[in-house]
Amino acid sequence: MLFNQTSSTAAAIETPACELLVERPLSVRDVTVAYHRKPVLWNLSLDIPARSLVGIVGPNGAGKSTLLKTVVDMVPRISGEVQVFGQRYSKARSRVAYVPQRETVDWDFPATALDVVQMGTYGQLGWFRRAGQAERQRALEALRQMEIEHLATRQISQLSGGQQQRTFLARALVQRADLYLMDEPFAAVDASTERAIVTLMRVLQTQGKTILVVHHDLHTVPSYFDYLVLLNTRLVAAGPTSEVFTEDNLQKTYGGKLTLLEEVGEAMRLRDGGSP
Repeated sequence: MLFNQTSSTAAAIETPACELLVERPLSVRDVTVAYHRKPVLWNLSLDIPARSLVGIVGPNGAGKSTLLKTVVDMVPRISGEVQVFGQRYSKARSRVAYVPQRETVDWDFPATALDVVQMGTYGQLGWFRRAGQAERQRALEALRQMEIEHLATRQISQLSGGQQQRTFLARALVQRADLYLMDEPFAAVDASTERAIVTLMRVLQTQGKTILVVHHDLHTVPSYFDYLVLLNTRLVAAGPTSEVFTEDNLQKTYGGKLTLLEEVGEAMRLRDGGSP
């Protein structure tokens, strides 16, 4: 495998109140994860609001990628609990799409872009059905949305970095998930691909989806995300970006490095409509 995984007013009046409550897409309680006895996440508790576009920000080694992997049971927890839509991940996996870091994928795997995207339909097909024409058309439509339909028959090893990333985002699209976990989707992609990814995330959000994104570029945090998680092994802060994206919180997260604070100042001026 390439990677582990995988109304109207009248109607509202007739619907029981309990069904009108919005499900919480992700709840993390007292989670600790360690590699070789070194904690990577420590006693982390976090609730992600539904239909939010969430940036996960912090220094290298802060546990950002580990958090996403913990949600999808790719790494074991020492303690704590993770619930996805009120259930264990194993019960809700069909509602989750995970996009890994590009460098963790075996790009020599003998598959075309279309093959990779069709893999996103397998979880809905079950064990005894094979992908057919309907799944192929869904995959082609996802490639079209990511503007790489013309690369459908290209081997994934022959794609550029940006094209590979678009392929994996198309794979996530065909899963028709409710919670999307994206691990550094903007890493080493061109400006055109970055714009396409941002557009995709916003479209998904308007469709009622929740998106969590591991992100590094502080300059774009205020314009990309409406909710922010600041992480450095422990949770530093989480909440609406307009409230959490502060110099004080970022000093706590990154240790007050001078170059970082300059970036923070510039990002905040841009957020507030000032000139760089």
